[in-house]
Amino acid sequence: MLYEQLSQIHLWTILPALALGAVLLVMTKGTPAHRLLGAAYMVLMVVTSLVTLFMPARVGPALFGHFGLIHIFSVSVLISVPRALFAVRRGDIARHKTEMRSLYLYGMLIAFVLAFMPGRTLNHFLFG
Repeated sequence: MLYEQLSQIHLWTILPALALGAVLLVMTKGTPAHRLLGAAYMVLMVVTSLVTLFMPARVGPALFGHFGLIHIFSVSVLISVPRALFAVRRGDIARHKTEMRSLYLYGMLIAFVLAFMPGRTLNHFLFG
């Protein structure tokens, strides 16, 4: 039951983050709208990463019977978001840009593809 609740929270945070990230990649940077949407995106990504850390791996090997390879994405998000935030605050726009693009590519797109692998909850939900 807890796993299902965590899965729902994860979907309710990751789906808007997926859309927001795409918008942020193409919109004009540095505007008030960019800053507001960027802050929302970062919060959504941190929340979803924290939630996934409480979800046990159900596919492949698991460290301590809980953490799987997919959890690497959760940890990388928890490292990338503060790095991107600190970079932009100190005016290092190039580092911020690199962190945010990497976050979207690895934390979203690759993890999204992996979520559809056989044995994963999303694969089971969509394909039975």
